[in-house]
Amino acid sequence: MEKEVKAGIIAEFATHEGDTGSPEVQVALLTHRINHLTEHLKVHAKDHHSRRGLLQMVGSRRSLLNYLKELDIERYRALVAKLDIRK
Repeated sequence: MEKEVKAGIIAEFATHEGDTGSPEVQVALLTHRINHLTEHLKVHAKDHHSRRGLLQMVGSRRSLLNYLKELDIERYRALVAKLDIRK
């Protein structure tokens, strides 16, 4: 991921200045990586090592979303709607 893209995602989802660790930022970065890797796997269907990494990222994102849901349901709903994630 390029520095500019990552900085743009962080700026868009940050809750305050210098925020890089909030669940919103982490989920947004993971979502970007998941979408990129999904496109890679459409071309390279037999790349099982990357598929395993994708599944790990999806699980990590799911855990962060569950945490955010328990913490503040409105922030969770806003994030899911903004990123267009199912569930």
